[in-house]
Amino acid sequence: MADLQTSTPDGSLDALFDGYRRFRKEAWPDLQRRFEALAEGQSPKVLVIGCSDSRVDPQQILGAGPGELFVLRNVAALAPPYTPDQSHHGASAAIEYAVRVLKVKRIVVLAHAGCGGVKALFDGAPPEAFDFVVGWVNMASRARKTVDPSLQGADRQLAGEQACAGVTIENLMTFPWIRERVEDGSLEITGMHFGVATGCLRCRGADGVWADVPTE
Repeated sequence: MADLQTSTPDGSLDALFDGYRRFRKEAWPDLQRRFEALAEGQSPKVLVIGCSDSRVDPQQILGAGPGELFVLRNVAALAPPYTPDQSHHGASAAIEYAVRVLKVKRIVVLAHAGCGGVKALFDGAPPEAFDFVVGWVNMASRARKTVDPSLQGADRQLAGEQACAGVTIENLMTFPWIRERVEDGSLEITGMHFGVATGCLRCRGADGVWADVPTE
């Protein structure tokens, strides 16, 4: 993947256009052929369910190029349980498309350190975030019961982040066409956790134990 020289956008349209011009100058020459091929269609093998947090870019963390990851990002990297009704289910629609149409081979649930959504679940949301955030994160309310009540501060936050990833994995398994593929071995689900300050990635084993991913 091309290494872009970036600067901090200030929210202005000019700053965003400057970023686009850097992309065209620095990255596009190397990526043009790949994008031309991708224009014919996509075939990613991995669905990443990550957080909307601006600090946690799955493509950057996993060193992936264009077309390699199908990414769903939302508050706290949560996925709801299977509820096929006529309500608006943006997350479930993305999951369905990735699993049933694109036929990805792996789902990665990517949690991260300092997650505001998890903090809202455990400590309460800011008053400005009660229209939607509270209801969304409460789908992981059972995560509170799995976290040792004696933990405090950063330790409790980490445990909460990992517990919420576990809830997402459990919810994914309520989708019948996910469970079927997991059981026949054609689809795997993996939990991961990224340390924003450390750059370290942890992975959740089949036994539910988290361990650092080797850097070498």
